[in-house]
Amino acid sequence: MAPMCGIAGYIGPRKAVDVVFDQLKRLEYRGYDSAGIAYLNGDSTIHVLKRAGKLTELGKLLEDGSPDSGLAIAHSRWATHGAPTDLNAHPHFDQFGDIALIHNGIIENYLEVKAELMAEGHVFRSETDTEVAAHLIGREHASGLTLEESVRRAVRRLRGAFAFVVLSRREPEKFVAARNASPLIVGLGEGESMVASDVPALLPYTRKVVIIEDDRVAMLTRDGVVVTDLEGRPAPYEPMTIDWDVEAAEKGGYEHFMLKEIHEQPLVVRQCLAGRLDEAGRVRLEQVFSDHVWQEIDRVNIIACGTAYHAGLLGKYLLEMMLRLPTDVFYSSEFRYGDPLLSDRSLAVFISQSGETADSLAALRLCKSRRIRTLGIVNVVGSSIARECDRVLFTQAGPEISVASTKAYVAQSLVLQLLALYIAQVREMPGIRVGELVQDLREFESRMDRCLILEPQVQELAERFVGAPLVFFLGRNADAHVAREAALKLKEVAYVPTQESPAGELKHGPLALIEPGTLAVFGATDPEVREKLASNIREVQARGGFVLAVTTDDDTSLDGVSEAVIKVPAGRSSYLNALLSVVPLQMFAYHVARLRGCEIDQPRNLAKSVTVE
Repeated sequence: MAPMCGIAGYIGPRKAVDVVFDQLKRLEYRGYDSAGIAYLNGDSTIHVLKRAGKLTELGKLLEDGSPDSGLAIAHSRWATHGAPTDLNAHPHFDQFGDIALIHNGIIENYLEVKAELMAEGHVFRSETDTEVAAHLIGREHASGLTLEESVRRAVRRLRGAFAFVVLSRREPEKFVAARNASPLIVGLGEGESMVASDVPALLPYTRKVVIIEDDRVAMLTRDGVVVTDLEGRPAPYEPMTIDWDVEAAEKGGYEHFMLKEIHEQPLVVRQCLAGRLDEAGRVRLEQVFSDHVWQEIDRVNIIACGTAYHAGLLGKYLLEMMLRLPTDVFYSSEFRYGDPLLSDRSLAVFISQSGETADSLAALRLCKSRRIRTLGIVNVVGSSIARECDRVLFTQAGPEISVASTKAYVAQSLVLQLLALYIAQVREMPGIRVGELVQDLREFESRMDRCLILEPQVQELAERFVGAPLVFFLGRNADAHVAREAALKLKEVAYVPTQESPAGELKHGPLALIEPGTLAVFGATDPEVREKLASNIREVQARGGFVLAVTTDDDTSLDGVSEAVIKVPAGRSSYLNALLSVVPLQMFAYHVARLRGCEIDQPRNLAKSVTVE
């Protein structure tokens, strides 16, 4: 599961501010852009310290010594709603200054709740969805309810994937935590209790932990922890003892961040879609251009590098096949030097995980100088591309640590699907059943979960084919674009030479490279072109090559035809079927690299964010 950022909380005999600051330091590996602490010290006032930037900036506020407090909560934020500023940093207060709250995740219906609260006279100081939750809990608490009951009532009103930790100046001997699909772990000590969003923050203080389940509320005191469901009924729990070392704990027990991030992808799907699909089966993208702009646009130029470029190729396939909207995809490094033909009715879309990619920024500034409309698809709020584009859609994927991108690719591709469906709605295009495709998106998280169960099979295939001197990645339609990304993963982390192309191009040159022992991986999730793929498969086998086919679980046509077959759960959309197939291929690259003894999270010669041309 993918946490959005870092949560910490402590009550007990130690200096609580020192403890939670140390907890945040142990969560730095997750990435963040601001941090803050709230504490009580006996004067019936909640004190808050927070700063944008790294923890060193927050630490400067503690240089003269930490305050004497036995209760504190803390947070390191990865911005999703509102830029990374001091004001938007957590913790946030309610309307009355009675409670302080920290929050991981995304609240889907925050605009609806915010409008209701503003009608009651509430004044908001930040741009965050978090402050809305603080005001909602504060309103219940002001009516005389206990802190834990106030949290339970508020959580029942909210939709999304989130975890909260809340303290109250009126109840200084406890704090309360709640979880809905965002990780939350309680630590149990002698005369002390603590909470965090991941195990490493707890290990210096206790190895006895409780994993809080979804739709549970925990009240923490010095004497222990009480867990209830959202109706207030006791929810039994079983403490567990952690025997990992700190390095393993940072990776959630996984050997590498890359594997952890592959397994985080179901939650990334949820986070990416959060608040963007309504009950009527329509797509909501309030951040993009007004409807008349989408009627005017006659061409889309997608500009990106590496993995983001491959997501862009999937976007081109979708925009042209679904919307008949002419779309070109450019490498950022080539765009500005190619004297591109740009019209005032075109849209330039910039895709970047970091939002700081130098080549993409240069291309963006060229488009701005020519007054071309620009849209960013980025992960990092407050990044250069996010700031400089006319509009931006955030992928909401959370921090990605491994240099080889996995979950960012899935999130970028999903945002492109959302964008295509949104344009189809605005243009009222006949023949496009938006409701059916939205339902396919709703089911995608579950299908992604089922894909992860394939890992033992993928590991066996990696052991079987680890010695292949060359690996082809081939496919048709959307599968051909996923093949490029799968090949890049194997190159990046396992250092295996690859050849990737549409399957129909095999006989126009690349076939000369097939020799005994070569592996060809065929994407075959699109039933309309499987018959054509069968002839390509036989071309490889006739020259001594082996074939691994990736298809859907409703297909039997390749059983016995290929040396090996991986089957992913089938859905309605050929686009999403192809996108789903990248998961076992990411795992294949990972396990081949592990067997070859490669440095997986930091491959040679590569960097996470390329900020020079």
